Amino acid sequence: MKESLTMGSASSLNGWKADISFRVGVRQWFSDTRFQQLLKFFAERRTATDEITFFTSETHSPLPLDEVRERSELLKKRMRQVRELGFSSGINILSTTGHHTENIENSFSGAYTNATDIQGRTCPGVFCMADQNYRRDYVEPVYTWLTEAEPDYIWVDDDVRLAWHAPVLFSCFCQNCLNRFASETGTNYTREELQKVFENPEKKAALQIRKQWLEHNRQSTAEFLSFIENVVHSINPDMPLGFMDGSRFYEGYPMTHWAEALAGKNKATVRWRPGGGNYEEIRLDAAVEKAHQLGMEAALLPDWVTSIQSELESFSYERLAKSMRYTSLESAMYIAAGCTGTAYNVLSQYDEPLNEYASLVDRLAEIRPFLDRLASTFGRVRPTGIYTGWNQDSFVAKDLGKTGWLQNPSMIPGVGHAEELFHIGLPPAYRFEDSSVTVLNGDSVFVLDDQTIRQILSSGVYMDAEALRNLNEMGYGELTGFTVAEEHNADSLQQLLEHPINGQFAGRFRDGRQSFWNTPAYALESNQDGAESIAKLIDYTYCTVAPCTTGVFENKLKGRVCVNGYFPWSKLQSLSMTSQMKSIFRWLSRDTLEAYISSYHRINLWHRILADGSQATALVNCYLDPAENVILNLLSERTEITFTDIDGNQTRITANQSAGPYKQYKLPTLDTWQIYLVAEI
Repeated sequence: MKESLTMGSASSLNGWKADISFRVGVRQWFSDTRFQQLLKFFAERRTATDEITFFTSETHSPLPLDEVRERSELLKKRMRQVRELGFSSGINILSTTGHHTENIENSFSGAYTNATDIQGRTCPGVFCMADQNYRRDYVEPVYTWLTEAEPDYIWVDDDVRLAWHAPVLFSCFCQNCLNRFASETGTNYTREELQKVFENPEKKAALQIRKQWLEHNRQSTAEFLSFIENVVHSINPDMPLGFMDGSRFYEGYPMTHWAEALAGKNKATVRWRPGGGNYEEIRLDAAVEKAHQLGMEAALLPDWVTSIQSELESFSYERLAKSMRYTSLESAMYIAAGCTGTAYNVLSQYDEPLNEYASLVDRLAEIRPFLDRLASTFGRVRPTGIYTGWNQDSFVAKDLGKTGWLQNPSMIPGVGHAEELFHIGLPPAYRFEDSSVTVLNGDSVFVLDDQTIRQILSSGVYMDAEALRNLNEMGYGELTGFTVAEEHNADSLQQLLEHPINGQFAGRFRDGRQSFWNTPAYALESNQDGAESIAKLIDYTYCTVAPCTTGVFENKLKGRVCVNGYFPWSKLQSLSMTSQMKSIFRWLSRDTLEAYISSYHRINLWHRILADGSQATALVNCYLDPAENVILNLLSERTEITFTDIDGNQTRITANQSAGPYKQYKLPTLDTWQIYLVAEI
């Protein structure tokens, strides 16, 4: 049953509003004439934002000191005028240490240490954050002047990082940093020696030294943030500080530690801006990938960090690079994944007429009530669902036992291997404690401790054959149920067997085309009573190659295990495979997976259990066709939901049937690449 409603205000829920800001480039505020146009532009669009944040520079190496001082004095006047219009206003220092080599002839220079990689190469536009002289001569006066400009807040940008300072990939291996690492570990290493021990073919030895390096990186960054905090809070003890991060695997994701460093002894307010990438509307799925990345970052932040503005950037800001629809979707989807607001960086970096951007900002103002409702509904509650096995040490498993750990630009993805599972309507969780099932891949298991592995194996776990082999070698074979018998490097197909998990799809085939992707298929063998095959390998004559390539097992800890040796993370989007995957994950979770899409659609969703016990789900139709007859399954005793679209139109829906413990809701047609909110009544 469906009934139309009118959307209530966000304040009728838990009092949260979306935390929205616009970041404004230098050319928008530097001249008096242009700044007055900017004020008029936002005065006519008051609901689009709460805050106007000013960048200090437009190039990505640190500004000369005299430039910073002059701009700080001017920004003091600009921010005062913004407040007179009713907005908050603050400063985003674009380059504290520098992003990369740009505009060097007009940037700060001196006899300071540059960011250095393990080969000894340096980035001329980036300075080592551990250089005490640089801190004293540059960082201290810069943050002093910015604080004296009396902003409502100061943002530290994501140049304060240790990776991706072109041409340097991973830093810093200057002599000062090597000396510090020696004092931390008790061993002196040259760069060459350190690279050898990082790439030790003995995995345990490599893991140990890599973990020490990640801890070194955590502490180096925390110490630098503490230095900034001391400068700012010695002038204004209550000044809120914000920090932008990204995929910080190389720094070990110490979000709480860094937040505490910025809060200081007075526990000042700390803001966060997760971000990185997806600057143009070229590959639509990039927004979903970024949502997962931001969700991971937000999930690690302590609950007392309540302002989490997603970085939504359209660099280099050409108006046709990203549509109104896509920009609106990004903002809402990032809140669905765990942020509490958005920092828009979408206006021109030059003094072109702002009316070229009017329609975009008008649209962002129109969707503001939906963003408020999302933030009000979800607050800081983390998504629940399927955990991908990542943790703060995941980077140490990258290229384990191989060469190139700090030379290969690929990063360990926390969610990447499981993205196709989420595309077919299964919900992600970004922490183990929020999960019903865990998925494990390859060497990722090496960064999990014994207690965590046993917890995972005593609940529900889906894994690939490489993870199985590693777990068995680590001594957990009794709990996995299977061993890897053989690898087949070409011309194998998968066929589903007669089994309750496969249901009506028994006999269906899947061909991953190994010859195209150079991907092995694995034959599995049972090593415990009760381990069952649910799919076998066949060849192109349809003869059996191996009787088991996918199997299920319930171990003595009452944990449920599924091992998939045939394209476990891809080629899953046929009807038979999406159905099998959902059946597998229901079985693994013992029907504790709280929400999923049971119909055959390409839909991503983020699910929450709220403080009052009710449930809420954000859904995105990630397909270029409208999604009709979508069925949402909720593990609940309640029978009614409200369905809200991005324009605020609401429908009340009653469950029309059940599937075991799940209530099933037939949703209205979901528009292509659009987001919706479902909340229990």
